[in-house]
Amino acid sequence: MMQFLWGALTATFAVVSLFFLRFWGLTRDRLFLFFAAGFLALAANWLVLAVSNPASEVHHRVYLVRLAGFLLIIVGIVEKNRPGRRK
Repeated sequence: MMQFLWGALTATFAVVSLFFLRFWGLTRDRLFLFFAAGFLALAANWLVLAVSNPASEVHHRVYLVRLAGFLLIIVGIVEKNRPGRRK
């Protein structure tokens, strides 16, 4: 049952990543590119959990991918709100 839920989360995060990638293609705003990369990293995290041993979730390496995804989102937001950035 958990593998099914992790697979659903993987698909959801991948679709969200494609959604932001589409808007990046239309606007060329780097915020959308950072969001797409962040959500793709989160999708990869859930994919690794779905195909590996669920007991490996307690290991810190699994959470590093999730941390990288959140950091990409934060960097995108900070860059977008940085003073002196052209609008």
